[in-house]
Parts: sequence; C-alpha cells; structure tokens
Amino acid sequence: MEKSKKFTLSLTTQILIATIGGILFGTFVGEWAANLKFIGDIFIRLIQMSVVLLVMSAVSVAVGGGDSQDVGKMGFHTFKWIVFFTIISAGMGVALSLFIKPGVGIEIASSEQIANAQVASASLQDTLLGFVPTNIISAMAESSMVPCIVFSLFFGVAMGIYTKETKNSNMVEWVRGLNAIITNIIKIVMKIAPVGIFCLLANVAGSTGFAVIVPMIKFLGLLLVGDLLQFLIFIPMTAAICKVNPAKLPKKFAKMSIMALTTTSGAICLPTKMEDEVTKFGISRKVADFTGPITMSMNSCGAAMCYVSAIFFMAQSTNITMTTYQMGMAIVLSCLMCMGTISVPGGSVIVYTFLASSLGLPLESLAVLIGIDWFAGMFRTLMNVDVDVMVGMLVAHKLNELDYDVYNEKKTVTY
Repeated sequence: MEKSKKFTLSLTTQILIATIGGILFGTFVGEWAANLKFIGDIFIRLIQMSVVLLVMSAVSVAVGGGDSQDVGKMGFHTFKWIVFFTIISAGMGVALSLFIKPGVGIEIASSEQIANAQVASASLQDTLLGFVPTNIISAMAESSMVPCIVFSLFFGVAMGIYTKETKNSNMVEWVRGLNAIITNIIKIVMKIAPVGIFCLLANVAGSTGFAVIVPMIKFLGLLLVGDLLQFLIFIPMTAAICKVNPAKLPKKFAKMSIMALTTTSGAICLPTKMEDEVTKFGISRKVADFTGPITMSMNSCGAAMCYVSAIFFMAQSTNITMTTYQMGMAIVLSCLMCMGTISVPGGSVIVYTFLASSLGLPLESLAVLIGIDWFAGMFRTLMNVDVDVMVGMLVAHKLNELDYDVYNEKKTVTY
C-alpha cells in the first residue's frame, strides 16, 4: 500500500499563521511579550550574517560568469525600457510613501535603537568616496553594502577576463558554488522564520496592541494604488508608442495577471507570458524568446516600488525623517537590487535587510514587512509580469516585429 502523504503547511502559510498569532498573542499578553524579542533578534542576526556574502557572490557571478553576450540592437532597447519602467516605479514609490505615510501610526524602535542605527549625513563628495573601499575585508565586517557591491563588480569583470584568457572556469564555478552554499544557509534559516516573526510581532503588539495592523494595511494599500496608477500610465503610453488600441490590453493581460496574483512567481508565469506575447499581443517569436527570460530576471519594476516603499515604512515606523540624499539612494539601491532579484525563499528579507543596513535604518520593522510579504508579492509580481509584456511590445514595435493582425485578432498564430 502506498503511504498517505503527510499534511504539511507551506512556509508562506506558516508565516501568515505566525503573523496573526504573534499579533494576537502580544495584544492579549501585553508587555510580557517583550521577553520573546531576543528569539526574533536571533532570527534577524542569522539573516544578517549571510547578506554580505550572498550579495557579493551573486553580483560577481552575474558579471563574470560568462553568460553575457553582445545582444545588439534588441538588447539595447530591452534594457532601455527595463531601466525606464524601473525608475518610474521607484519614483512613484517615493511619492506615494510621502503621501500615504504607511509607517506612521506605530513606533517600533526605541529612541536609543534609532540613535544607534542612524548614520551621520555626509557631503556628496564624501558619499561617493565612501563607495570605494580601502579595505574590502573591513567593509564586509562592517556590512557596508555599497562598497562591497563596487568591489564585486570589479571582481566579476576581472574574473570574466581571467576566464576568457585562460579558458579556466574553476574560479567562476567556485564563486557560483559559494553562492549556492550561502543560498542553502538562507533556506535553512528561513525554516525558523515563523518562530522569529511570531516573537518579533508579539513584542511589537505587546506594546502597541492592534495598532500594528493599521500600517500593514496602509503598506499593502500603497502597493495596490501604485499598481493601478502605473497601469493607468504605462498602458496608454505603450499603446500610443506601438500604435495599438489600449482598450484591448486589459483582456489580453487577464490570464497572466491571474497567474501572477495567485503564484507570486514571475518564473512560474514565464511560459504563459511568452506564449501570450506571441498569440495574443502579436510579438514575434524571436523577440518573445529574447525579451521573455531577460525581463523575468531583470525587470522588477513592481519590486522597485515595493522596496522603496519598504524603506519609507522602516523610516516612518521608527520616527526617522529621511533626507533628500537618502531618498535618492533609496531609488538607486532599490533599482540595483531589482536588476538581480534574489530568487530564494525569503529573498525579500535579504533585500529589506540590505536596504536598511545601507541607509542606516533600524531592523525592528522587518517583522511587519515579512509578515505581509506574501500579499506584497502579489502586487510586485502582477506589475513585473505585465510590464514584461509591455517591454516586449515596445521592442517588437521598434524592430518591426509586432504583428498588428494578431493583436487585432484578425488572424491566429501558435507559439
């Protein structure tokens, strides 16, 4: 007889249960819940200990792994539109965060923690100078992320040159293996995420009660409004440039949009997206096959808006007023992180930790963000997947690879 499958809960479900349970437990128990905070702090530290090596190895392999190629005109237009959509989305995240103020209404960190976390403001020259490390080991020890990324970029380029000159890919494989090992560490740590989140939120709810729910709803509401506004801007713009009827686009997007909302995974949506690009939007197979995988991995405009909003959430929930420089860095860093989204369970946790560390923000509000990350992922993925198709349409139009008869449903094609 076949053994019956054991009933298991996914990590996402466990985190949702832990989020609700932590809030309820802390609300009813009160200030005693603060005794559990140290367990949540251990979880945060376990995440922090892997961030530097994970980011550095990922950047190095991406740059020097030998996967890059001369993509010519098609590549230029693809990356041009990816950068355009990402910057617009990140800027919208700033505007909406200043207007909606998702983190206002709850104080998560104490004044002492805020004082310890904040970094002194510096001139533009000093800031740019600080991007270049004098000692990479010291930068890694201090979790100075931007200098670490700068070193990783140079390391990746030099590694790529070495590989091409010697035909020896051992170093690339070693760094790729290191990245895989660090990724496994993250996967192991994420197994205790529900426990850490329960304890962190219990502590927050113990001192604030149900008030912690309001910022959660405001943050998700911000993402929803941001997605709607972007569609109102991007769909007419794309239709105007490609000279197509914008009224037909929502129906064509329906199938992949539902998949994006339910799976929260751009990778899972990829086959459906590429097929629909050809059969519904009239994008040529050549362009769809080129832009589809690239946009899946590099176009994360929905994530850009989410990450920028998360930065403001962390600042507002800890009563930190961000400077103009910090707002600019929020956009730059969020866009950079979107160009190579970490595709491991809890990848957003890594990004949030990276952004908070880079901008000198307390990490206490991470528990709230992690607790609602599955819902945030719905809005991120929806925007990412649909804009992927818009990039494909714009590239196809530029290269005269857009079949208007297919778009207007005058003829059918197969993928």
